[in-house]
Amino acid sequence: MRISVIRPAELGPAEIAAWRRMQRSSPHLDNPFLSPDFTIAMGEVSAEARVAVITESDGPVGFFPFERHGGGVGAALGWWVSLSQGVVHRPGAEFDSDALLKACGLSVWEFGCMVDRQPWFQPFETLRQEAVVLDFGGGYSAFLDELRERSPKFLKSTLYKERKLGRDVGEVTAEFAVRDPARFRLLREWKSAQYQRMGRPDRFGKAWVVELVERLHAVDTDDFAGPLSMLYAGGRPVAGHFGLRTGTTMIGWFPAYDPEYAKYSPGLIQHLRMVESAAKLGVTSPGSGHQQRLGVQGRAVQPDRSSHRGHRAPPVGGRGGALAAHRAGPPGAAVHPRQPRPVRRRRQGDEAVRSAAHPGKTG
Repeated sequence: MRISVIRPAELGPAEIAAWRRMQRSSPHLDNPFLSPDFTIAMGEVSAEARVAVITESDGPVGFFPFERHGGGVGAALGWWVSLSQGVVHRPGAEFDSDALLKACGLSVWEFGCMVDRQPWFQPFETLRQEAVVLDFGGGYSAFLDELRERSPKFLKSTLYKERKLGRDVGEVTAEFAVRDPARFRLLREWKSAQYQRMGRPDRFGKAWVVELVERLHAVDTDDFAGPLSMLYAGGRPVAGHFGLRTGTTMIGWFPAYDPEYAKYSPGLIQHLRMVESAAKLGVTSPGSGHQQRLGVQGRAVQPDRSSHRGHRAPPVGGRGGALAAHRAGPPGAAVHPRQPRPVRRRRQGDEAVRSAAHPGKTG
């Protein structure tokens, strides 16, 4: 097995094709944040973006996107906004985390939303959280029937508010994959204002995030797209959402609405309309019903690198937590891994309707 580290722009057509085949062959990897398109876009806005290409005699067997910072510290690619991270690989492939980090020039790699089934990083997990995954592969009508059975009060309330919004303001309409840049700016303005009201860092206060989402919004192919969905009442925009999709999976990312219409819950109405449009396009979400998908936080430590021996690695951007396993120590010492923290699970309510979601979601 050979590992070479390149910049995302250096990925060739054959490597991109292999990457897509790996995603299609493993549904849990069919996530737009794990796609070559997101990686390439990140490479266009960040000089720290890298990809480890893992190959065997018959070609690539895995791709590991990451950011390389100073002092041997690395982070998940686009860690501040990404909702899924890890190694994209052939089914059945096995990797050694120590060898992978060493080849990448890293002593530490910090992650925040690890995709499931990455056993090479499992010893370093510090927190697992559940998140709702919606399946609308059977069509919008089947999705509504299941939602009506599982969450009748939620659906009844949302549909009532949609009718009331139509009576009070004007006809309610929705549009999927809006290309208008002015509408996209409006959504970002709503979202920035929401961050400020909540006292949270404004993602769109960073120029590279704005450039990234604009680049992703410009992509619209069968394999990948950045659709902007908008909800209107009387022809006036009242809510919207910007997310990412592959050919079959859509991820919730930046939802926002005009607070003037908050009493109508326009964000929930918009999400139902978005699911309806996405289902018509053949987009689904892996799993069945309100399945639970794990999001994982932690730091992988490469133990034979002296730069971080004997102490905890500094957090990249303030994320992560205590190491689940701290194997490094002074020469000759008997080193025993710390026991991982107990898994903490948080069940999200039925009101969190979105096509697919992960803990720590940006929105």
